[in-house]
Amino acid sequence: MTDTRGGNGPSKAKASGLSRRSFVRYGAAGLAVAAVGGGVAVWANRPPVSPRQQGLPRIPDWTAADIPSLRGRSALVTGGNGYPVGDRSGLGFHDALELARAGADVTIASRKQERGEEAVRHIRSIVPGASIRFETLDLSYLASVAGFAERMRASRGSLDILVNNAGVMGRKSREVSANGFERVFATNTLGHFVLTALLLPLLREGQSPRVVWVSSSRSFMGAINFTDLQLVQDYDYGAAYDNSKLANLMLAFEMQRRSVAEGWGISSIAAHPGIARTNLVPDGPGPDSLEGRNHRYMPFLFQPPAQGALPTLYAATSPQAAAGGYYGPNGAMGLGGLPGWAGIPEKADDQQVAGRLWTTLEQLGDVTFGRMG
Repeated sequence: MTDTRGGNGPSKAKASGLSRRSFVRYGAAGLAVAAVGGGVAVWANRPPVSPRQQGLPRIPDWTAADIPSLRGRSALVTGGNGYPVGDRSGLGFHDALELARAGADVTIASRKQERGEEAVRHIRSIVPGASIRFETLDLSYLASVAGFAERMRASRGSLDILVNNAGVMGRKSREVSANGFERVFATNTLGHFVLTALLLPLLREGQSPRVVWVSSSRSFMGAINFTDLQLVQDYDYGAAYDNSKLANLMLAFEMQRRSVAEGWGISSIAAHPGIARTNLVPDGPGPDSLEGRNHRYMPFLFQPPAQGALPTLYAATSPQAAAGGYYGPNGAMGLGGLPGWAGIPEKADDQQVAGRLWTTLEQLGDVTFGRMG
């Protein structure tokens, strides 16, 4: 049985084994996880990667200066309103900044209009004459997603780059969206899935169109449990985040398979930022969480947000980025560095689970990608 909306899901086995809060109580391995908000666990306990990654060539050093000209191309970045404050900023802000710097016509879309408009002003101050605008979009509210997509379809004939970047980390208590879905699931996964479905006609008309799904180095700790996708019975903010990022990785691969099979002509690619100094934790579980203490006491582990955005920008713009690929930082433990191949947990390549997840999200979001050829 598949759960529908939050609140009345069936009982279940734990979605991810030990809870994240319990896991960190287990000795030195737990302390290592606490040390970098899960980053060391990715290195020390990383699972076998997909066989399809074996023998891949190393990616040469790549920075934002290597983005090719994007003049004449359009891009949409969800989120993007996290303009710099102190040493923190959102990854989507840097995605939008560099896309605009390369000449793309950029739209950033988020639910906070004031912050979004200020982010646009910041980018224009850095890139005079940048073609960039803000649109209101609340990914956790399906009516907002539908309204935004309708405005996009009415105002343009194509879309070349879609960066499914916006994301939240759960707070300590479970929260639900206006539609009754768990907040992290609704924002990170379902909202992006529905948005991509509704924008598919524009993407199919795009110039070498790409969809980039932002995952996480913590995705291997996630689980897809169809009896309770939204953690009604055993909520854990870490599990909510990890599960959503595993789901995004699986959706990226499933979309690529469907694009090839159904002739959409769209490249679907995944990326993760490692760990960077953003507002994900302050706006989520807060400063007194494990992750919050890591930010406070070990800031040296967190790379600048502009660098954290590079794998996503590589996936969105590099001619060498492979459809169906997964990119992340190439530095120590995969926590920082320039873009490289990211390890794919074997469970992310489970096509049976990915297909069921796709169908489930179509049902929950009341959308269908369908056969559009």
